[in-house]
Amino acid sequence: MSPVEISAGKNPLRDPDDRRLNKIAGPSSLVIFGVTGDLSRKKLMPAVYDLANRGLLPPGFALVGFARREWENQDFAQVVHDSVREHARTPFSEEVWQQLSQGIRFIQGDFDDDSAFDRLRETIEELDVNRGTNGNHAFYLSIPPNAFPLVCRQLSRSGLADPKPDQFRRVVIEKPFGSNLKTARELNGVVESVFPADSIFRIDHYLGKETVQNILALRFANQLFEPLWNKNYIDHVQITMAEDIGVGGRAGYYDGIGAARDVIQNHLLQLLALTAMEEPVSFDAADLRNEKEKVLKAVRLPSDLGTHTARGQYAGGWQGGEEVLGFLEEDGMNPKSVTETFAAMRLDINTRRWAGVPFYLRAGKRLGRRVTEIAVVFKRAPQQLFAADQTAELGQNALVIRVQPDEGITIRFGSKVPGVGMQVRDVTMDFGYGHAFTEASPEAYERLILDVLLGDPPLFPRHEEVELSWKILDPIEEFWETQGQPEQYRPGSWGPSSADVMMQQDGRAWRRP
Repeated sequence: MSPVEISAGKNPLRDPDDRRLNKIAGPSSLVIFGVTGDLSRKKLMPAVYDLANRGLLPPGFALVGFARREWENQDFAQVVHDSVREHARTPFSEEVWQQLSQGIRFIQGDFDDDSAFDRLRETIEELDVNRGTNGNHAFYLSIPPNAFPLVCRQLSRSGLADPKPDQFRRVVIEKPFGSNLKTARELNGVVESVFPADSIFRIDHYLGKETVQNILALRFANQLFEPLWNKNYIDHVQITMAEDIGVGGRAGYYDGIGAARDVIQNHLLQLLALTAMEEPVSFDAADLRNEKEKVLKAVRLPSDLGTHTARGQYAGGWQGGEEVLGFLEEDGMNPKSVTETFAAMRLDINTRRWAGVPFYLRAGKRLGRRVTEIAVVFKRAPQQLFAADQTAELGQNALVIRVQPDEGITIRFGSKVPGVGMQVRDVTMDFGYGHAFTEASPEAYERLILDVLLGDPPLFPRHEEVELSWKILDPIEEFWETQGQPEQYRPGSWGPSSADVMMQQDGRAWRRP
């Protein structure tokens, strides 16, 4: 089978009946700024190869890298090759690689170097002629946010942001989208002054995960769940993103950002919106975004932020048989830093569906295990039929959506213990993606890159969602700035004691995943 046939979609890895990624990108290229970083090496370049390997990229697709390294095209091609070999999800195919490598180019330069962007323009024009990319180019800004304005201005100055009729120029922005509402608005203003709104793709890779998208299928494709998805049956919702590692080499980046800005403002509030949204009219981007924005607009902060928020920093100690440094002891960290590595908060949603149902969000590093989950905890059933000792081991029913790493869904409910007496206790029913489906799920960046090339925006938040998320978080961050040093917590635990107290005051407790 020829490389052209593979790239045209006749790849045995791509089943014609496979509807998971069934659209093929048209003639185009992807230009990556920041190709020397971990994100590019571990995620972006392997995702491009995996798309090509599944026949979802056109035969003439081109990949262009932009960085300060003094590389030639062949040097960058070797970097891509090594990244693909180490991190690609699909098996390595020499035929696919040879086809893809013919479209690899590299531009050396700094972001303030006009001549480098002029060379990039010339390279893109050459690709239009020799690879048939037809003037369709997407620019992926895998760079620090403070460099976004400069790169956008350079793309504008060089004419790279201006497509001719029937062509596209798109820009992809990685989180964080600002550090508060003010900076987010400034960033949006800069980017939207160069690219039209429908050409700006703000990447939140969590939205590309199968399990996150399955929230919509779970809720709206099943009569079993949606009638119960409201205040009449649900007691509260817990959304957790826990990591068992510290900041490591990211100390310089992480200081001043913290757990809330790093993951709650984007990942966890997006999960909240998908969990709480009303059924959209369709899966079109506008309809999905409208419903998510309605939820974010309806979020209300608790009146007492001291009682219903918590933050902490991991201390040094032992975790998993290994002695680990505390946050303030990490290499390059300011020993007086007040940046939190754990954040928890209660949010309420002021709608008819959710009035009185608290949503508890928490995120942290050096916790008990790596897990991201949404736990929908139901109200207790009336127990008139059962004596207290018969249901002593029965907890509340719960539906738990596991986003990572063991993707799936667990339902916890009560069942009779075998034997003569009537004893009821918790049991679980479990669905795992790895057991139910033989197909491997596409990696999140595969889906998102393909959507960028297709111009399909449902999984990308627009600037209204970003700004609404900062409106929720900013008052909490401003309150924390007045509270001094965060509470220390033991590595391998589930955070500071103040987070448990926060729940206890509401008569609830955190799940221990």
